[in-house]
Amino acid sequence: MISLKSSLIVIGSVGLLFLGACSNSNQAANTEKSPAISTSTPASSAANTSSQHGESKGGQVVETGAYHLEFVPEKEANGTHIDFYLLKGDNHETISNAKVKAQVQTPDGKQKTLNLNYDKEGKHYTVLLPEKSSGQYQVKMLVNVDGKKVDGRFSFNK
Repeated sequence: MISLKSSLIVIGSVGLLFLGACSNSNQAANTEKSPAISTSTPASSAANTSSQHGESKGGQVVETGAYHLEFVPEKEANGTHIDFYLLKGDNHETISNAKVKAQVQTPDGKQKTLNLNYDKEGKHYTVLLPEKSSGQYQVKMLVNVDGKKVDGRFSFNK
């Protein structure tokens, strides 16, 4: 009778160890998502402003293939000013001839599409989002570089 109880305890312990090991590997797998669909947090500290991919502008960065996408929202009195940096390659060459659109979902669920214009002086794309409501905004940047689509998803709170 004692050996039966001991056997059940050992089998139960091994089973728990096995389940624990399986759940830890799933967590690791879930954190390694494709960079094309995940976003990073805003670079707010000095440690986050520079990475292996070059100097950050202080926004949210998505690396997808050979492209570096950086989204920088800035609050203004009449809405939110959006700066979008589009770079290519290891040396981060600025791409100035892309067609860039922002699909924005406002906190109340409304959808807006904005065309971004290239600012030659700042070497980035820019647009004003004339929304003043508070909450979380979901943004999908739709980029067309010489017929190739490069998209990134971002969000910000206002």
